Amino acid sequence: MTSPSDPWGPSPDDPWTAPDPSPVAPEPISAPPVAAAPGPVIVQIAEIAVTSTTVHTPAGDIPLAGSQWLVSDYWFSQQRIPRWAIVAAIVGFCVLTVFSLLFLLVKETVAQGTVQVTVTNGTRQYVARIPVTDQGAVTTINQQVNYVRTLAAL
Repeated sequence: MTSPSDPWGPSPDDPWTAPDPSPVAPEPISAPPVAAAPGPVIVQIAEIAVTSTTVHTPAGDIPLAGSQWLVSDYWFSQQRIPRWAIVAAIVGFCVLTVFSLLFLLVKETVAQGTVQVTVTNGTRQYVARIPVTDQGAVTTINQQVNYVRTLAAL
């Protein structure tokens, strides 16, 4: 609406101007293209998820075909006095002083450490460090990596 005295029309900053009665319809929002899903997770090794074509890591995806896998275990065993033996020695000290100290001779073997799993494909590499507390966990991780090695060779 332009008036004869105002050839340029109403100013957009003019607070007394009514809004345009014909609103412009917003443009439809299009979703970004979605990549094809590589399939379900076959093996999960700590934070590494392996599908039939891709190795998903927190640092990015690595192709499974041609990938190389390395497992290094850094775990050790140590001996220590169990908590129950310490409590029994303290409680027994009040009753039988000499015999309660024999509880402190009891030792248990505790295994702890990490297993390091490295996946490499070309210039891409990812290292996962997995805490372990027994030899069974180390064996399980080695079996999982051996299975993934067979998938990578296909």
